[in-house]
Amino acid sequence: MNEKCCKLLKEVINKNYSNIRLDKMSYNDDLFYYEFKSDEQISENDLEKLENDISKLDKNIYVKLIRVSGVYYEGNANNLMITRIVGKGFDSQEEIDKYNLFVKEARERDHRKIGQELDLFCFSDYVGPGLPLYTPRGTIVKDELQKEIEKVCRKYGFQKVSCPSLADISLFETSGHASKFNDELFRVESPKGHKFVLKPVQCPHHTQIYASKLRSYKDLPIRYMESDKQYRAELPGAVGNSLSRVYAITVEDGHSFCRVDQVKDEVKNMCSLIKEFYSRMGLWDNHWISLSVRDYEHPEKYIGDKDDWDYCEKMLEEVADELGLNAKKCEGEAALYGPKLDFMFKDALGRDIQIPTVQVDFAMPKRFGLFYIDENGEKQTPVMVHRAVLGSYERFLVLLLEQFKGVLPIWLSPVQVNIVPVNMKYHDEYCRKLKDLLIDEDIRVNYDDSDESMGKKIRNSNVMKNPYVLIIGDKERDNNLVSYRKYGGEETYSMNVEEFIKFIKEEIKKR
Repeated sequence: MNEKCCKLLKEVINKNYSNIRLDKMSYNDDLFYYEFKSDEQISENDLEKLENDISKLDKNIYVKLIRVSGVYYEGNANNLMITRIVGKGFDSQEEIDKYNLFVKEARERDHRKIGQELDLFCFSDYVGPGLPLYTPRGTIVKDELQKEIEKVCRKYGFQKVSCPSLADISLFETSGHASKFNDELFRVESPKGHKFVLKPVQCPHHTQIYASKLRSYKDLPIRYMESDKQYRAELPGAVGNSLSRVYAITVEDGHSFCRVDQVKDEVKNMCSLIKEFYSRMGLWDNHWISLSVRDYEHPEKYIGDKDDWDYCEKMLEEVADELGLNAKKCEGEAALYGPKLDFMFKDALGRDIQIPTVQVDFAMPKRFGLFYIDENGEKQTPVMVHRAVLGSYERFLVLLLEQFKGVLPIWLSPVQVNIVPVNMKYHDEYCRKLKDLLIDEDIRVNYDDSDESMGKKIRNSNVMKNPYVLIIGDKERDNNLVSYRKYGGEETYSMNVEEFIKFIKEEIKKR
């Protein structure tokens, strides 16, 4: 269907526009793409007419043209900018109607829309695209996520480390990243002759913490975790005012250095960690797992020895079977240095999004000359197991905001309790006292002392999706009470202040 639709689109484009060149058609089961260069500009406003023209050519064809955009010819930023039209073929008008409902739902769940409404992050032309700025509210969400993942990781033996964002290029030349990802490196120079690279990954830095002192076989496994910025030089046209693809990525990352006989248990340990975290977040049920292995026809894409790769792939397959992961083998999806287990989650609209991963690496420790002293006093090379649980905070926030339509659980919400007075003149003093009490109890609270009416303040609180709103009037002030309403509910409940504080703190503890 998509192949036929793409050919018909090409036909109508050539009829309606002049001097079509550099054109290319591509399609798969989901979408079709037609790229071309034209002397005339084509915009979103032209798509409906093109759809009608396609229908005139074949009345049995039902097509939806989804978007038009500018792309570089053959994906090379040095080439001309050409036009790309993306579309989808259907078997009936009913299917198109269903798809349009899907698109409407997608717009409602769009993290960019939700992020703006909830005042979580923003972008600035002065700072640059692909460089998100987290507002005070968004920073709370990001910080709370970091506290949660670090709390879970400590249970599994991880210790927090901190590394600089700059490094000498030799670090990444040794690791293999400089040659593999040369086009994605941000190189930094100063007038004083400094030449550095903004770190694209954290694993090479962690090898140097390991290498900073002599290690015994009794010390292993040694596990490091870090949440920090990484930088990738994406194509300029690939980034925008979205968290989905950015230049500055906040990555939750971890690495374990272990003996060969410990690798299997270490991988299982990390799989358990991933399951626990995503279960706590209410996201575990809807996922599948990729056993990501080499592209066997192109071994030059990878570093390390063939025997090590064979061992790692076999071992990961055994782990997947023993844990009942029902992993699907995906050739060509391995990391630079080793195979991996990628956890693929379905977002709210059924799209796959890869966040957690466990990767086994024999190559990098050898390249950096890492070693430990075994029970016989001999030097041995450790194995490095890479893992990301939360992964990119940006991508995780996309998943979280779109999955829950911005309705965050109370422990993660920027404001947990919003105080609304019935009348500012008579209830302001009590509201301020309540605010101070809640702050002392580490409850995130906002007091709406604006000039708006009480009804408008309650509506505003719902727009910001605050979990609880306190409505304070004479009864509450005179009897040391609060009346609260939960987000999404209509009923109002009353209790004394001490009981409410205890109740809210119990709610916050829940995951």
